[in-house]
Amino acid sequence: MHMTTSSLLFGVLFWEQGQKIDNQQNLFNIVGSLYMVVVFLGINNCSSVIPNVARERTVMYREVTVEIPYLLIQALAYVIISYPMIGYYGSAYKVFWNFYVMFCTMMFYNYLGMLLVSLTPNFMIASILSTVFYTLFNLFSGFLITGPKIPNWWIWLYYMTPTSWALNGMITSQYGDIDKEIIVFGETKSLSSFLEDYFGFHHDRLPITAVVLIFYPLVLAFLFAYCIGKLNFLRR
Repeated sequence: MHMTTSSLLFGVLFWEQGQKIDNQQNLFNIVGSLYMVVVFLGINNCSSVIPNVARERTVMYREVTVEIPYLLIQALAYVIISYPMIGYYGSAYKVFWNFYVMFCTMMFYNYLGMLLVSLTPNFMIASILSTVFYTLFNLFSGFLITGPKIPNWWIWLYYMTPTSWALNGMITSQYGDIDKEIIVFGETKSLSSFLEDYFGFHHDRLPITAVVLIFYPLVLAFLFAYCIGKLNFLRR
C-alpha cells in the first residue's frame, strides 16, 4: 500500500515531466524525484522489515528467498504506476532498466534491515544502527553532493554506497544516451554530456552498474543467512 500510494504521488507531482527537459532545473527536478524514490522508498522498506525479523528471529532461515516475490511486486507496482505518469521514454530498454534498478534497490534495503537485526539483540538497537546507514546513503547518493564535487579522500565512500549506483543506473539509462541540447547555466550543452560533467554519470558504465547493483543484495542476503544462524541473542 505504501509503494502504491507513493508511486501515485510521484506520478502526480511529476506528471509528464520525464521528457520535458529544456534546462538544468528541469533535469534537477527529475533527478530529485528519482533520488527520493531510491532513498525514501528504500528507507521505508528497511525500517518496516526490522521489527518483523526481530519478532520472528527463530524462524527466519527461509526469509532470504521468500522476500524476493514480495519485492518483485513492489518494483513492478512502482514502474507500472509511476513510469507512464511521469512520462519517461517509452523504450523497452529504459523501462527494464528502471525496473531492474528499483528491484535491486528494494532488495538491498530490505536485506540491510534483516542483516542489522541478525547482528543486534533487539530491533530497537537495529533501528538506531540503521540511521547511520540512512545518513550515509542519503549524503553520498550523488544528488546532494554530486560525485565530481566529493573530495578525493571521501570518494571511496561514494563508490561503496549502493544508492549512488542506483541513482546512477536510473538517470544514466534514461538520459545518458540523449543528445538533446539544453540550456545549462546560460550555455547550450547536450543532456548526456551535462550528466557526465555535472553528476559524473557515464552511459558506458551501465554494465558495471548492473553488476554492482545485484552484488549488494546478494552479499547482504548471504551475511544475513550466516549471522542469523550463527549469532544467538536469545535468553532462557
